[in-house]
Amino acid sequence: MSCLSKLHRLNNSKDFNQLYKSGKKWHTHTFVAFFSSSEKLNLAFVASKKVGNAVKRAKAKRKLRALCLKYENRLLSGKYIFVAKDMIFEKDYKSFEKDFLYAMKKLQLFKTDE
Repeated sequence: MSCLSKLHRLNNSKDFNQLYKSGKKWHTHTFVAFFSSSEKLNLAFVASKKVGNAVKRAKAKRKLRALCLKYENRLLSGKYIFVAKDMIFEKDYKSFEKDFLYAMKKLQLFKTDE
């Protein structure tokens, strides 16, 4: 089952607020990642109006979802929020992916191979 299915969505405002206040976070040029450990994998993708119009916001969230889907088997279970920044359109896919991998390694959110 994909990590992007309805079962893995984070859509409770209480969870959002708790994660924003007390979760681990890491800023990159293209997005901000928030994480809190949990038994279940829950994901949310956010793009504010600073990113652009509705079309650009949807595209930014799709780019973040695509990377999470690519690395879903390596992510630790927990609650994640990915907030897109307007620089997400300035970088190509390779540098965007590099930012994502660097953030996940800094937050230690990849499973260790045993």
